[in-house]
Amino acid sequence: MKKFSTAALLLVFGSTLNATASAADTTKTRCAFLQNAPDQHQVVRGDTLWGISGRFLQNPWCWPQVWGMNKDEIRNPHWIYPGQIVYFDRVAGRLRLGNSVNPGSGTQGGSTQGGIPTVRLTSQLRSQGLGQEAVTSIPSGVIEPFLAQPLIIEENDLKDAPRIIATAEGRVNVGKGDTAYVRGDLKSGTSFQVFRPGVPLKDPTTKNVIGYEATYLGTIKLDRAATSSNEAHAFTVVTVKQEMGVGDRLVPVPPTPIINYVPHPPETQVDARIVSVYGGVTQAGQNQIVTINRGKQHGIDVGTVLELFRFGDTVVDRTQDKSMWSMSRDKVKLPDNHYGSLFVFRVFNNVSYGLVMQVQDTVQVGDLARSPE
Repeated sequence: MKKFSTAALLLVFGSTLNATASAADTTKTRCAFLQNAPDQHQVVRGDTLWGISGRFLQNPWCWPQVWGMNKDEIRNPHWIYPGQIVYFDRVAGRLRLGNSVNPGSGTQGGSTQGGIPTVRLTSQLRSQGLGQEAVTSIPSGVIEPFLAQPLIIEENDLKDAPRIIATAEGRVNVGKGDTAYVRGDLKSGTSFQVFRPGVPLKDPTTKNVIGYEATYLGTIKLDRAATSSNEAHAFTVVTVKQEMGVGDRLVPVPPTPIINYVPHPPETQVDARIVSVYGGVTQAGQNQIVTINRGKQHGIDVGTVLELFRFGDTVVDRTQDKSMWSMSRDKVKLPDNHYGSLFVFRVFNNVSYGLVMQVQDTVQVGDLARSPE
């Protein structure tokens, strides 16, 4: 059995302490509060978690760390409502939540911690109004059209989907109020979205197809179900975003989701690339939608925040001694340029959709989306 000296043990122990302290210092630095952070902020209608945290923090995605949230709370957070107050506990370096009334009076079930009034949001609060008035993570109006539409269709999903086989009076396309005839297993559904398979999305690195972005056409509802296997179902077109016709496919209308996940960095290191900008353009700005080549299989979930980078150029070092130039010139890669943040709000197996947050440059296809440093 090997023997270790006391000095060696102290050296190992000291190294462990230094590494722990270094990691803590790094977390503290990247999750630092703004020097001019307010003592408190009263939540108002229209606030978002991202916006509120940006009033206090240099990096809004640090919200879970300074709020003291665990993994379950990040994925299923307690609601925060207009009228409540977010307090900055400067001594503890944390944010706390209180009510606009005196929480110590007992009327709101409040308490005080170090002079900071706080109240624990319980499931009872969450059940009131089903969270409809709660503060959202990011501007909901921008992403709502993307939450209930099947943007990414796996290749196998198209195989057995019900399809439009004919239209009333043989029209090429149908509009609102028109009749469309559908064949396929409705699985007891009555309301459907209509889509058309779009162009394949290719991974910028591997060039492999990672999904098919569907073109959303509108919604239709069942009027009369088929009574035999060789009869078509009759549907009425309810809403139209684009013209629909024979060959277009149906998927059931999903329940309207309430997205209120807390902004947070991914649990594992993520190095993604921008695959496309929604709408077929090549560049995106703030509050626009982009896709990345990472999804559930890569540890991405709703609320994941990534930092946007552009590859640094490779340049020739022209400052070298001229006598060396006759041989060769060194090529040096410049650092990648960090220019913004991305909030992931819809996740598929290999593709995710994100909302471009604060940016200092335009987002381009092929740019990097990495875990926050």
